Amino acid sequence: MGMSTPSVLAFAGSLRKESYNKKLVKIAAEGAREAGASVTVIDLADLPLPIFDEDLEQREGLHPNARKLKDYLLAAGGLLISSPEYNSSFSAALKNAIDWASRPTTGPDGKPEKPLECFTGKVCGLVSASPGALGGLRGLVHLRAVLGNIGVIVLPEQVAVVRANEAMDPAGRLKDPKQEAAVKAVGAKVAKLAARLHQ
Repeated sequence: MGMSTPSVLAFAGSLRKESYNKKLVKIAAEGAREAGASVTVIDLADLPLPIFDEDLEQREGLHPNARKLKDYLLAAGGLLISSPEYNSSFSAALKNAIDWASRPTTGPDGKPEKPLECFTGKVCGLVSASPGALGGLRGLVHLRAVLGNIGVIVLPEQVAVVRANEAMDPAGRLKDPKQEAAVKAVGAKVAKLAARLHQ
């Protein structure tokens, strides 16, 4: 992959199969691809993790799915996250994934990895969708704070899709073309900024 082609990792913070956020992050990913990025979309449901427990980690080492997630993160220059809102914050599944991926460990090459190596300096765009009237906005506030504290460069631009059950069609597209364009624009901005930062 050439220096001019940014690599973007896209995923949702929801495990539900028909999650609005899984559909939304794919729209953002399209925007990143259209801006020239190589995009990998993953599903956290395919990388199940136990609740982070340092005793478990000491007994068994880094969970294999945490290793896979870290490798995805390490390979990416940019991130796209679509986050559901659970009780005014972001999901436990997403927080748990972040906690596991943040752990210091030894890489596949045998060299030590710093605790936050897979997050530091990554460009991230945030979007959210919710059947509620705020579209998951309260959860994005908390997620933005966590990501900023672990070294992620979070774009100020974000899109929160309110009443997602009405805003999306059965195919998972946004009915409002302007709103769909705004979600794609978040993906495009991540791609362009990641390309500039990682050249």
